[in-house]
Amino acid sequence: MQSHPPGALYVVATPIGNLADMTLRAIHVLGLVDAIACEDTRHSAPLLRQLGIEGKPLLAVHEHNEREAAAGVMLRLARGERVACISDAGTPAISDPGAALVAAVAAGGYRVVPIPGASSAVAALSAAGDAIGGPFTFVGFLPTKAGERALLLKQLAAHPNTQVLFEAPHRIAALAAALGEACGARPVTLCRELTKQFETVATLPANALAAWLAADANRSRGEFVLVLHAQPAMVADGSAAHDHTLQTLLAELPLKQAVALAAELTGAPRNALYERALVLKNAG
Repeated sequence: MQSHPPGALYVVATPIGNLADMTLRAIHVLGLVDAIACEDTRHSAPLLRQLGIEGKPLLAVHEHNEREAAAGVMLRLARGERVACISDAGTPAISDPGAALVAAVAAGGYRVVPIPGASSAVAALSAAGDAIGGPFTFVGFLPTKAGERALLLKQLAAHPNTQVLFEAPHRIAALAAALGEACGARPVTLCRELTKQFETVATLPANALAAWLAADANRSRGEFVLVLHAQPAMVADGSAAHDHTLQTLLAELPLKQAVALAAELTGAPRNALYERALVLKNAG
């Protein structure tokens, strides 16, 4: 059984929709801590009441005050208090406030303890069935400015790895159209309202996504996570594209280490690089 030391920040995941996804350990820790840093105290207070946790000081730590609020949290840690950090839903510090607080606490020499649980990005990946495997990129929300958004979409389309995006309901139709134009028939898994009553998981070609959404107005409601599947053909079509990198690394490293480093340097899928490395190695 893991201990829960004093003078530490506990990063606690909360449900993304279904209250039953709250872990037993998370409930225990929220009942144990001396104060709870919340993205929105008005949102978190009802959740805590449902869990039977009341009377704790709730500290507002959100995107507009996170760096300043970190100083107050560290004063509590210096007194030996335990402080929890929660966001409105899911795991803090991943497209939600918390990262700046965690960084400040760690830089101050205090312990940070993760209390894992619900994550919409991981849930979407688990349901996508992207059998290629290998590395994935967490993109989160795209920029709202049209120029920046278009540029990033172009970069995403050119990248062969699996990518995870978030989108709001009022922009999902525009994103679907843009993905279709940029990615063609590349598979996309759309997850809507994960863990909630009207949860939807659908995998289809990117260029069919806009029409699929338009066919039913309900499909554009709620919060969205999209998984842009890996595209091995982007490497297979030019299998020798990374030969120089692989040959250089293979000369100095074992095959698995060479492939892992090549994937990190090039962004190409590890499985495709591994197959190509085997060819190069056998060729001598």
